[in-house]
Amino acid sequence: MFDKLQAVEARYEELDAQLCSQEVIANRDQFQKLSKERSDIAELVQTYRRYRETQQHMAENKELLADPEFKELAREELEQDRATLTQLEEQLKVLLLPTDPNDDRDSLLEIRAGTGGQEAALFAADLYRMYTRYAERNRWKFEVLSIHHAEAGGIKEVIASISGQKVYSQLKYESGVHRVQRVPVTESQGRIHTSTATVAVLPEAEEVDIKINDKELKIDVMRAGGPGGQSVNTTDSAVRITHLPTNMVVICQDEKSQHKNKAKALKILRSRLLEQEQAKQDAERREDRRSQVGSGERSEKIRTYNFPQDRLTDHRIGLTRHNLQLVLDGEIQDQIDALRTHFQSEALKQTQDPAG
Repeated sequence: MFDKLQAVEARYEELDAQLCSQEVIANRDQFQKLSKERSDIAELVQTYRRYRETQQHMAENKELLADPEFKELAREELEQDRATLTQLEEQLKVLLLPTDPNDDRDSLLEIRAGTGGQEAALFAADLYRMYTRYAERNRWKFEVLSIHHAEAGGIKEVIASISGQKVYSQLKYESGVHRVQRVPVTESQGRIHTSTATVAVLPEAEEVDIKINDKELKIDVMRAGGPGGQSVNTTDSAVRITHLPTNMVVICQDEKSQHKNKAKALKILRSRLLEQEQAKQDAERREDRRSQVGSGERSEKIRTYNFPQDRLTDHRIGLTRHNLQLVLDGEIQDQIDALRTHFQSEALKQTQDPAG
């Protein structure tokens, strides 16, 4: 492990030098490429340097054990150093894990109302707002590709594109069934109802990832539906694309331009096909391994939002949080970090015990 760390640190210093050269600074593409490489290994190098500094501090404290005046202080600091060293070593092991090739990708976020009728649609709207606010906090670009409204401000389905720094790595563990327990506004008896909504986070596919043959597509153009009045589209701008080999269907009708709706529909289709292909590859590599996107994970209840108890519970890791209003306002970084730490630890166990 430490040979690899030394090699990574040497590369980091080499990148530092290259990024200061006028030749690289003048070449924008090369500068961005090298900057990204440096950024990708910066946390690993900084953690390794803290590890070495702690080792050096331990060596100094061991020498002070022979001095009666500093012996007790040195012993206390040695205990702290040992704990720090163990913690840093675990961090280094996690940082050396193979990275998910999709982590740097932008993502498609799909939210659909599940069981529960109108209350499920209202909950889907709450989740949509939560992720919109979270994207704003991260200064990500959030673009709605398709949305189907329900009554009373609810949402039947929404598909959005989120772009920014490491979007997929932050959101990939949000895929699954989200459950809400609360008294609906329409409930006169004050009874608690349970409703669900599904969330899917897909790595956004580029044309180079998924090649789609035009002959494999059936494209229908139709008049967009709407709630009535001025918002009804009077031209045939809505687009429905059917991918014939998989029978996958995507409909986009939110734009007034047929070309824009077609481009959005193709974007969604490419990402769904990429998700399907990656899920297939995951299954082939290891039957009992479930990917976070495109697997049975979605059919499982991953999280409960309990309003009477003002409590959020993530059932995968036993995480409990209170103050649901803050959560639904986009304050979800703590739970995202806890999930990432958990799944990184699980991956680390698998590398140490491949048969497990």
